[in-house]
Amino acid sequence: MHDLGIVIVNWNTRDYLHRCLKTVFASAGDFSCRVIVVDNGSSDGSAEMVAREFPQVTLISGHGNVGYPAGNNLGLRALGYADRAEDIAPDAPRYALLLNPDTELPPDALARMIAFMDAHPEVGAAGPKLVLPDGSLDLACRRSEPTIEVAFWRLIGFSRLFPRSRLFARYNLTFLDENETAEVDSVVGAFMMVRREAIADVGLLDEAFFMYGEDLDWSKRIKEAGWKIVYYPEVQVRHVKRAASRQSRRAQFEFVRAFLIFYNKHYRAQTGWLAHLAVLLGLALWGGPRLWPEVFTPSSLRE
Repeated sequence: MHDLGIVIVNWNTRDYLHRCLKTVFASAGDFSCRVIVVDNGSSDGSAEMVAREFPQVTLISGHGNVGYPAGNNLGLRALGYADRAEDIAPDAPRYALLLNPDTELPPDALARMIAFMDAHPEVGAAGPKLVLPDGSLDLACRRSEPTIEVAFWRLIGFSRLFPRSRLFARYNLTFLDENETAEVDSVVGAFMMVRREAIADVGLLDEAFFMYGEDLDWSKRIKEAGWKIVYYPEVQVRHVKRAASRQSRRAQFEFVRAFLIFYNKHYRAQTGWLAHLAVLLGLALWGGPRLWPEVFTPSSLRE
């Protein structure tokens, strides 16, 4: 059994992917690792580059662009994980790592994250401090659950106006010291290390999402299963951010759609009709006409 299985889902980010893999294989430490690259129909030669320059990588390609969670699930299944605990292979790694191709790891990042997880068996998932190219914090690397209230304060801009407020700034937890370890509701799928036992409890990523939201959903399910989610800034990773999504016209639409999916899955059943109507109208205005069929079609008719 490997200590770590890494899944990297790539779409047209060949050069970033090359640098990412270089840093992965330059990692130091006493642990075993298997790397899966899932190429989601790239047209920039990404798959060919991986096959040529990184023969030690398991490459999965030829399936088109199935989205981020579905792509990660392809990699997770190749590592031996499954939606049901009884179907997980005996040799599936102790930890799974979702890693974006636009990240660059310091040599000790993987070993230190594994050591942290080993020392804290109550932690189901953890993520490091992600730093953007300009040196600033990638705010998405530690988040609260996006309840209706938390999302509302973010969407109307109060979280940016009052970044130190424990009421308004919960979405990205900007009132916390970015250099202190903290238990949070979610870390980001750009670097998300998950314990094998947590996956056995909750299953794989929800493929109803295409991109965005699936890491929040996975984190919520992991927490509800009794595990802790931890932001661990003792490890720092560089993240270019949106290297793939900035090429996609679909990205902004899917960002808003992810809120709709998350809301319907986790909050709709306990939301009063007035609040529900307000949520739908807000998402309809934000997402535009393209989203209206999903906003105003009852979930029972979409299934």
